[in-house]
Amino acid sequence: MGPVLLRDLSWFVALADHRHMTDTAAILGVSQPTLSRALARIEAELGTRLFERAPDGVAPNPNGDLVVAAARELLARYEQLTTELSARLDPDGGVVRLAFLDSMATSLVPQLLRAFHGHAPGVRVLLSQEPGHHIQADLRTGAAELAVTFPRPEGDFGWLPLQRERLVLAVPPTHRLRERKRVALSEIAEEELVITPVGFGFRTLLDTLLTEAGVVPRISFESADLATIEGLVAAGLGVAVVPEQFAGLSGTVGIALTAPAARRTIGLTWRTDHTLAPAAARFLAFIESQWPEP
Repeated sequence: MGPVLLRDLSWFVALADHRHMTDTAAILGVSQPTLSRALARIEAELGTRLFERAPDGVAPNPNGDLVVAAARELLARYEQLTTELSARLDPDGGVVRLAFLDSMATSLVPQLLRAFHGHAPGVRVLLSQEPGHHIQADLRTGAAELAVTFPRPEGDFGWLPLQRERLVLAVPPTHRLRERKRVALSEIAEEELVITPVGFGFRTLLDTLLTEAGVVPRISFESADLATIEGLVAAGLGVAVVPEQFAGLSGTVGIALTAPAARRTIGLTWRTDHTLAPAAARFLAFIESQWPEP
């Protein structure tokens, strides 16, 4: 949409509002012939007459009413576009689009946002909370610029480790293993397991750990939410491997695992095959410089 067409549409809407060629031209600060030529260009482009003479000036005909409504929408959307684009390109008052894992909603992400807001209070952060495989898709399409996720994406992605988590076995408070300090995954081969669905990064990690322990899981329930999984365990519906901070939320008991690989690293990631918008680049630079190494 070129600048002349946008200008002509804005004049067209003004004429529809004021319904008088001479008065509208004066309000716009242009000559009447200039306004008439703008109207003629639009009518030629659309192939129909849009205004009719009226006793006190001009008025849009039915086709003109249709075009006026569309022109208002186009002009409003263009103004919104320029406003949003300007905000994105402004490192002091722009917008950052940050995606994050559900399990980070009440812990790491609020800490990041609190720290960054104190550094750049004028920057707005748009949040999307979703599974890791959705996050990678959003990063690739540009729907998200930065993401707090696990595992580290493959390909053209940067990676900044933010938090390392130990995984534990969560059991109900009356479970036979509740008094143990450490447990091997092979010891739960006959237990029913509450687990995340296939396709989730956490499920991939757990499947690897179980395979290495020679365990074929007996799954009782699947949930995408780790807090829900912990609640199901507390209700006696199985056992679960969860990050340590989730054990005990609903009364479960967390037991350390003997497997050295029973850990996950949460990190901040972004695409490296294109330049981040200034506000997102500022967010990344701040976290890189201020966040302690896990």
